Formats: sequence, C-alpha cells, structure tokens
Amino acid sequence: MPRLVLTVIGDDRSGLVRALADVVTEHDGNWEESQLTELAGKFAGIVVVSVPEARAEEFTISLSTLDGLLEVSAHPGAEPAAAGAGAAAAGTDQLTIDLLGNDHPGIVRDVSTVLSKHDLSIETMTTGTREAPMAGGLLFEAHVVVDVPAGSDTAALRADLERLAAELLVDIAVA
Repeated sequence: MPRLVLTVIGDDRSGLVRALADVVTEHDGNWEESQLTELAGKFAGIVVVSVPEARAEEFTISLSTLDGLLEVSAHPGAEPAAAGAGAAAAGTDQLTIDLLGNDHPGIVRDVSTVLSKHDLSIETMTTGTREAPMAGGLLFEAHVVVDVPAGSDTAALRADLERLAAELLVDIAVA
C-alpha cells in the first residue's frame, strides 16, 4: 500500500486526532506512525499512513473535509521496504546530543551547522524553553538524535560540539 506523510496543523482543541483518524479509517487506511504536539496554542504534527492504492486519491481529496478543524497536506512517502528505521536500516550508529543553556537566538542554527559540517542526518530533534529556576530568564533545551555513518570522525564531531558549547555558554552532552 502506498504510504503518505501528512502534515497537520490547527487550533488546539479536543477531537482533532479522532477526526483525522476517522478519515484514515473510512478509506481503509492504517495509521503507522506520528509525532503530534501542542505548540503556542496550535496542534501540529506529522503522520504516516498507508492507504490502498485504489483509495489513495479519494483519501487525499477527502482530507479537505477537515477544513475548519485541521489544515492537512499529503506527501508521498517511501515504501515500507525502503523506509527502514533510521540507523538500523542504513548500517549507521546513532549519537544523542543533549543541550541546556540560557536561551538566545541562533542555538539551533549553530548546532545544525556543526552537524551539517560532519554530514550527519538528524533522526529526531526536540526543543523547548523553560524558566530558569534561580537566575530568572529562559533556559533552552534540545534533545537531538543523529545518524552517524560508519567511518565518521566522531572525535572531531565531539570536539566541534565542545567548542560550540564554550562559545554559546551552554552544556552539551554527547552519548
């Protein structure tokens, strides 16, 4: 069955997942994976569904019935055999990078620049801010999982991340 990657966004309220799941089920589809969250009063996410080929076009058109609840865009996804599960499928290792420090513009850009320099692919990234307990202001947190191809110079990556941590005055842990 063809896989579709759906991007969804709408004003946060109850029933949004059910409404989308109803459309998937009505077209004999299967909800395979998703990452859904509330951000700044919006409900947003990405959902991978598989739908029988004969119903895929009808399914895509029917997503417009969610207008007013959710804005949904459908994009073709890779076939299950080619999709894989990140590092396991590609024969790579994974590194986890955790960052914590005072929030300021450019942190994500700076970290992603280092990762790009080393040709690393981000598998997942979760970021957020929270109140600094004693000092006031905001702390920025990031949890990043990257795929590291065999033969990559992880020592050089760690050195570049440590140098960046010193420049940004943040703590970065690599595991």
